[in-house]
Amino acid sequence: MKKWMLAVGLLCLVVLTAFWFSLDRDVRRLILTTPTDRDLLFWTDDQRDYAFRVLDKVPLLAKSRVISSGVDVLELPSGAPIELDINLTEYIDAQRVSGLVIVHNGEIRHESYHRGFSDSGRWTSFSVAKSLTSTLVGAAIQDGYIESIEDPVSKYLPDLTGSAYDDVSIRQLLTMTSGVRWNEDYGDPNSDVAQFNNHIPEPGVDATISYMRRLEREAPAGERWVYKTGETNLIGLLVSQSTGKTLADYLSEKIWIPFGMEADASWLLSSSGQEISGCCIQATIRDYARVGLFMLSGGQVNGESVVPENWFDQATANQVAPLGGDYGYGYQWWTLDDGAYLARGIFGQGIFIDPARNLVIASNGNWPVASDGALLAERLAFYRTVQAAIDAESLADGSEE
Repeated sequence: MKKWMLAVGLLCLVVLTAFWFSLDRDVRRLILTTPTDRDLLFWTDDQRDYAFRVLDKVPLLAKSRVISSGVDVLELPSGAPIELDINLTEYIDAQRVSGLVIVHNGEIRHESYHRGFSDSGRWTSFSVAKSLTSTLVGAAIQDGYIESIEDPVSKYLPDLTGSAYDDVSIRQLLTMTSGVRWNEDYGDPNSDVAQFNNHIPEPGVDATISYMRRLEREAPAGERWVYKTGETNLIGLLVSQSTGKTLADYLSEKIWIPFGMEADASWLLSSSGQEISGCCIQATIRDYARVGLFMLSGGQVNGESVVPENWFDQATANQVAPLGGDYGYGYQWWTLDDGAYLARGIFGQGIFIDPARNLVIASNGNWPVASDGALLAERLAFYRTVQAAIDAESLADGSEE
């Protein structure tokens, strides 16, 4: 009997060992530093480092839906390495960068990976996803699923009827000027942004709608800008319900396959099984750069526009009263006064797009805190340094002629 029990024990050990080493390396590392808090806003640096690259591989943390890529890939040829007037290693260390790609005139001028990340790895986007969600609104208008951004959101999400959102337009959701009260404090476990994803809804009601329709108005619609991740989740629901398609499938259909993304991506799901549209697309850093190239193309795929004419002119222009500092806000895009614009997410995610210089900078990372004004300023200074390098090259080319 003892020999039999020992044999069974050894067999179990072998099976468990084989299973352990069959897991993704970063999944194993995450398990070894298992978070005790379900909210990653309050995880340790090490836990986030591993989690940000495997969130869609651990169903216990979150379920996800695949954003399928196609067979025709938009190539990104290598160009001459860009020369920057900074210590790039110090910048990467200070920003805790995992991946950085600079694309100029369609060529990769810099590509590097750090902190154990690689070119085939996928990293979560956080609020970079907001900008893609707003682009899908444009696609839904172009396809005839949504009539106008002046329509009330309750026309497409009738469960919001009677709430503070009843008289809010799609435009006001896109520009975050609904006037509905919201707390986006990432350091406060009782804030709306920390609580709403864990909300238990009424039976038969989507979790986001259930939470958002309880909120109260604090200002007339259209008068005050307040950043609200929950409202982008409403935008995603609006797109999926009006098109009758999941966001992952619609993004795949409109952009991921036809524009030539090289790898499948994924989108994390809420407790209601809907994509968390204010957050959480997992993609490679090169494909994030290709998103920037899609924007530079004006949303053109095979000669046809995915969005209405002038959509991106409006989406990437400041649509709100001056916010102070360097940034304005369009349709879920951050704007700058020189015509450049960007998608950005907490903990250091970003896609910077400069049409005047035909420039895209995509970067992923894991800042020590969700949002840090000094790190944001340092990253903007880096963008300006790259712009200056491109300008210097143009001047040198001109002088040679």
